[in-house]
Amino acid sequence: MAEDATGGTGTAGFGRPWTDLPRELAEQMRPNLDEVADDMIAEIQGRVREYDRPGDYSGTLRLAVERVLHHFVERVADAGYESAEITDFFRAIGRGEAGEGRSLDAMQSAMRVGAMVAWRRIADGAARLDVPPRTLGAVGEALMLVQDELAAAAAEGYAQAKAAVAGEMQRRRKRLLDLLFADPPAAPEAIADLAAAAHWPVPRTVAAVALGRPPAGSNHPAFPPDVLADLTRRTPSLVVPDPDGPGRARLIDRALAGTLAVVGPTVPVAEAARSAQWALKTLALVDRGVIEADGGVVRSVEHMSTLILFQDEDLVSSLAALRLAPLAHLRASQQDRLAETLLAWLQSGRNANEVAMRLHVHPQTVRYRLRQLEELFGDQLLDPDLRFDLEIVLRARALLASGAREHLLDSAREAVGETGEIVSLRR
Repeated sequence: MAEDATGGTGTAGFGRPWTDLPRELAEQMRPNLDEVADDMIAEIQGRVREYDRPGDYSGTLRLAVERVLHHFVERVADAGYESAEITDFFRAIGRGEAGEGRSLDAMQSAMRVGAMVAWRRIADGAARLDVPPRTLGAVGEALMLVQDELAAAAAEGYAQAKAAVAGEMQRRRKRLLDLLFADPPAAPEAIADLAAAAHWPVPRTVAAVALGRPPAGSNHPAFPPDVLADLTRRTPSLVVPDPDGPGRARLIDRALAGTLAVVGPTVPVAEAARSAQWALKTLALVDRGVIEADGGVVRSVEHMSTLILFQDEDLVSSLAALRLAPLAHLRASQQDRLAETLLAWLQSGRNANEVAMRLHVHPQTVRYRLRQLEELFGDQLLDPDLRFDLEIVLRARALLASGAREHLLDSAREAVGETGEIVSLRR
């Protein structure tokens, strides 16, 4: 095991490898730096085609090589030498590569080639000067250390630039989503301009998606890159382009798996706000239990009749107060049984046997309930318009949770008063 800088044995000691280098080695290197730089540049341009460019690019390459060589020699001359300038320079290179849309592969290859050339020249000189193996090993280690430090600085600058670009792009995409949801709609030109800035090709159609709040600690779902997303809104929202295209429905379902999500209707881009409004209304009914999510993606178009029914609940309550008044004086359990039977009767074409099958009760029970309903509602059951009204309010009643269902019946009670008034109305 190698002896460390303190004279003991073990891993590299504090300050290594720089403390193992003789200071006079720097003076032997200085006169040859220009020649070494020329060799490094020629080798880099020959091996890394991205750097074989005329003009400013060659000038930048020479500047980088010369700065690295001078930095290395200064470190050899002074083991405590530190320079933020060289690391800042390579951070700037990393940011520049990111800004040009390139990876760091070419730069890292160039650094490896440059280090190889430098090591080759140092090894040749060491042979002529009879440099001890320990010193030669320290030089090689120092070269690798500098290469790693500068590569890390470039990677840091690259990551910073990428994060800044991604952050700005995300801000543009959020502003675009806000613009698409604007009411009244934004001008098509404004949408097109911001879409271009956000690198979002404007599709022919879109669908808005409203997301339920995920449980605390859960990860946000990952969306395809063409989906606009803003999970910071009061209701996290998406805009999905071309939702009815081939395979898009499956793609949406996969991306939203395990998330409470409501997809609004497909609309032209200019009407994205309308899709968002219906998605929000559908999500509100899902939250109330009126529409069942069943753990999957909910599509507003599959629940349009329910959405229409709950578009104006005060109006439905008023209609319920009028049409369900004959039930208001009964016990809650009686109201439930008769309302359920009446709805099944209306939905089954007024066929008692089918009602019995729907409700899983004996036909005689159904006929008994129907006689009660005839007594309560009288000629109302013969009028098709009144039957239509009854089906509307009974559907709403069946969909609502028990608390909201009581709201409809409370409205009926308030509208017709106490039992005596209901009886007179029934008659």
